[in-house]
Amino acid sequence: MLYTYRSLSFQERSILDRIARMRSDLRYFVVQEPRRWTGLLARMTRARALRASNSIEGINVSAEDALAAVDNEDPSEADKATWQAVAGYHAAMDYILQRCRDPNFKFSIDMILAIHFMIAQHDLNWHPGNYRPGWVGVRNTGTGEIVHEGVDRERLEPLMGELVELLNSDSGESVIVKAAMAHINLTLLHPFSDGNGRAARCLQTAVLAQEGIQAPIFSSIEEYIGRNQQAYYDVLAEVGGGGWHPERDSTPWVRFCITGHYRQAQTLLRRMKEAELIYGELVELVTKHEFPDRTALGLLEAVSGLRVRNASYRATADVSNNLASRDLKALVDAKLLVAQGERRGRHYVASESVLAIAAKHKLPRGIPDPFDEPDPAQKSLFD
Repeated sequence: MLYTYRSLSFQERSILDRIARMRSDLRYFVVQEPRRWTGLLARMTRARALRASNSIEGINVSAEDALAAVDNEDPSEADKATWQAVAGYHAAMDYILQRCRDPNFKFSIDMILAIHFMIAQHDLNWHPGNYRPGWVGVRNTGTGEIVHEGVDRERLEPLMGELVELLNSDSGESVIVKAAMAHINLTLLHPFSDGNGRAARCLQTAVLAQEGIQAPIFSSIEEYIGRNQQAYYDVLAEVGGGGWHPERDSTPWVRFCITGHYRQAQTLLRRMKEAELIYGELVELVTKHEFPDRTALGLLEAVSGLRVRNASYRATADVSNNLASRDLKALVDAKLLVAQGERRGRHYVASESVLAIAAKHKLPRGIPDPFDEPDPAQKSLFD
């Protein structure tokens, strides 16, 4: 028996419908009418998810190094062990996103084990690509108390088989709920010696991609989970009850994920609207300096809070190393970028005048919890 979810309430369906409408708006920017800056935003979104999902496990990298991982470039700051962990997770996510493009794709135990191998291959103590050999528990690092125990080892294989059957079934009212249940089942089964959370978050994104959601990079809630780590831990503890208890109510977890999708979609739409406004003005600015339009992409990267490196600008503007160096020097000479650091640490940040352009187009940030709004099903017809 796995964790399951009851039928969706009217309020839950209503919020899911709103998420679907926001996803439709996102598709306009990403698929139907992609802008020149869409690729940059996709890379940054992927980097934020990569950074957030690893930070949950205490593996921290800079925003610039996360983008370097997405671009398959070398890090500027991360140590070897950290970089191996980040690169492994990136490879696992690449793998599932590519596999899910196959219209005949089916989930399998081997696929889940392959995901784990990529995540854990840098540490053989984690038994990469294999189930844990015996009991496993999660301890509170502060108190030493065991806060979660994985399912009994002898029950693990049959339950993983059930999970794969669920993943390949057409059951369920919503792909978002199906992906959420894949995540919590794998997390609470705790089939691996380590790397369970990252494998579960990969699997959640894989379900979204496999169900045909356009641009799955923009559908992940890894960034949201990373920004709300304590709430994530709390809801897993509430639903898990310290072990494998599939009879417990999954509602808090499902609602956490629905809220995550709602807020993440709102955040991405806001970023896209801001990018359209800012990029338009940046193009006008570089045109005045008689620079090519591609240099506006470097400025957009800088105002997004990143330290621009030659390697990241090459990926952003799709230019050679020499042309990237010339563009960046021209932007520095025009006082649009400011150069910092030397040699390997050389990078560029936006000047005050360029930052002022971004500040002018900054949109409101606050996003309410959709479940704090009254449930339409509970309203009187006479209200």
